[in-house]
Amino acid sequence: MASPRTVTIVALSVALGLFFVFMGTIKLTPRLSKDAYSEMKRAYKSYVRALPLLKKMGINSILLRKSIGTLEVACGIVMTLVPGRPKDVANFFLLLLVLAVLFFHQLVGDPLKRYAHALVFGILLTCRLLIARKPEDRPSEKSLLGNAEEKPSLYEKAPQGKVKVS
Repeated sequence: MASPRTVTIVALSVALGLFFVFMGTIKLTPRLSKDAYSEMKRAYKSYVRALPLLKKMGINSILLRKSIGTLEVACGIVMTLVPGRPKDVANFFLLLLVLAVLFFHQLVGDPLKRYAHALVFGILLTCRLLIARKPEDRPSEKSLLGNAEEKPSLYEKAPQGKVKVS
């Protein structure tokens, strides 16, 4: 049977992966939701206006939106379908992306309700990454040495309840 840690990692990976595939698709095409797509276009125009450095680098709102959407879809697919270390790499990239989006929201002065989902999913990505990177629990020293009676103890109880040092 799978350990609770494994179940947690798989559940978070699939849920987060599907969410980012969905959100990335909304940024790339109006097929899922025309209203959400229009809102994304408007939001990314305000991000580029608020950060003139992007304009100087030749990055317009369309390129920024499509780049972020493509990265979200790619990393979401990896988190959903690909086993092993690539999931952690995708998780890390998505976490950086969420931090950038939170920065953009703060830059344009959006209210909390506009970016609360990014905050929540950033926390979930962080939790998934911490759980996945935590080393596996090793067997205890007692189970490695066998029976506890075979291992000499530094402190043994004396018959009268006193501690005897051996």
